Amino acid sequence: MLEKSDTPVVEAHDLVMFDLDGVVYVGGEAIDGVSERIERVRDLDVHVAFVTNNASRTPDDVAAKLEGLGVRAEPTDVVTSAQAAARLLADEHGEGAKILALGGKGLHVALEEAGLVPVDGPDGAVAVASGYGPDVRWRDIMRVATLVRDGMPYVASNTDMTIPTPYGLAPGHGVLVETISRFSGVRPVVAGKPEKPLMEETVRRVGGERPLMVGDRLDTDMEGAHAIGIPSMLVLTGVSWLEDLAGAAPELRPTYVATTLEGLFEPHPVPSTTDGTAELGGWSATVDDGRLVVTGSGNEADWWRVAATACWLHLDATGTPADVSDTEPPGPARTLDAE
Repeated sequence: MLEKSDTPVVEAHDLVMFDLDGVVYVGGEAIDGVSERIERVRDLDVHVAFVTNNASRTPDDVAAKLEGLGVRAEPTDVVTSAQAAARLLADEHGEGAKILALGGKGLHVALEEAGLVPVDGPDGAVAVASGYGPDVRWRDIMRVATLVRDGMPYVASNTDMTIPTPYGLAPGHGVLVETISRFSGVRPVVAGKPEKPLMEETVRRVGGERPLMVGDRLDTDMEGAHAIGIPSMLVLTGVSWLEDLAGAAPELRPTYVATTLEGLFEPHPVPSTTDGTAELGGWSATVDDGRLVVTGSGNEADWWRVAATACWLHLDATGTPADVSDTEPPGPARTLDAE
């Protein structure tokens, strides 16, 4: 269930790890107010990290994009799944090891910075690393798949099944990983969220003993926070929405829910619960005959807290998500497609 914070959430942490798409920006536009809110975090002497599963871009590229959107960022603030994958390979195979790299610039640069030697062919390679790369060729995928099948160790930067593009959601790196895995019968070691390596690499690089993960996805950001045992805050500016929360198993549930990053600077009360009904701040939520019903009035954040709590009580008791198809949250109409 959600946890209570009597003081602004950010005050309990010395590192805030921000996911990017859906938290800092959507497509090519910064989310309203995000730059000012991230600066407020820094003004409290809290470390800021930008954490991305995208392995195709270097930290320099990511920082430049953020700067172009008006969000202050240094390359050292950015941690990518390619860097986490490189750390795994360097720890396992040592400096100077040749790694067959299947991916874009971000993967090659990360391997080199870790003291490894990215190569395009199998001669001398001790392992395979893959990451998203729009120019990866099918013949290279076939070669890697056969090498993995025949026993070469395989580290994948991430398993994201989709990637946002100007023409909508498209197949992500996870589709490539699934192709190689199904052919070879081998599951790779995965570096990116929700697995531990990227989260641990972020703390190692940026610093902090009391981290908080802020994200918009339950199955990467929230699950990744659970994996390393740290709190998380879900913001509702990106992908996850009511139907996702209603069906969230415990390992996908956030510690806190906020409509925007302003939630970092606010206390977070929790609903009281009686016989499956959650109540807070003038709102009351229950699941009646399998359907979520929310009544009352109050602020938007408390509506989400009672709705999530009632849905989770129902899910834990019955094993079935509540029907939220006709439930309309308060606030502005949603403009982001929640796919």
